[in-house]
Amino acid sequence: MRHLLLAATLALAAAPVAAQPDLPFSPAGTEACLLRAEGVLREVCVGLSAAACIDTPDGYTTVGMSTCLGKEAEYWDGRLNAAYQALLEVDGQVDAELAELGSAAAPMVPALREMQRAWIAFRDASCLYEYTQWGGGTGSGPASNECVMRITARQALALEDRLAQKQAQ
Repeated sequence: MRHLLLAATLALAAAPVAAQPDLPFSPAGTEACLLRAEGVLREVCVGLSAAACIDTPDGYTTVGMSTCLGKEAEYWDGRLNAAYQALLEVDGQVDAELAELGSAAAPMVPALREMQRAWIAFRDASCLYEYTQWGGGTGSGPASNECVMRITARQALALEDRLAQKQAQ
């Protein structure tokens, strides 16, 4: 039930509204920051592009904030999915090599899939909790979209770091 409520809430918050302004979202600020930042410092880059989008005349509305935060969340979701797919491929190759050698090591691909499923449940529960903090007020949409953006960005960065480690080996 909670997952359905969160999904409906997030869908409504990100859904197009007839009078919705055309907000100028670009991930350029976030990407420029990521090029300069290293390691855990990259988290300071999360939300920069949404903030630039919000800092426009139409961005300071509830719909505007939800839209800008939702667009950056989509940006991070794309990065997360790319890193996840690349890890599936890399880990799948290692799993195949270990299986061919007769290794008793647990395969990585099922563990990666299970980790990602658990992460999705964590994200959904965390952002539902954030949503409830607003008592049904208008801030609940932007707050839940900010939560999805932030948690998705952290997971994307974590998966990208893991992928970079594996590719450096």
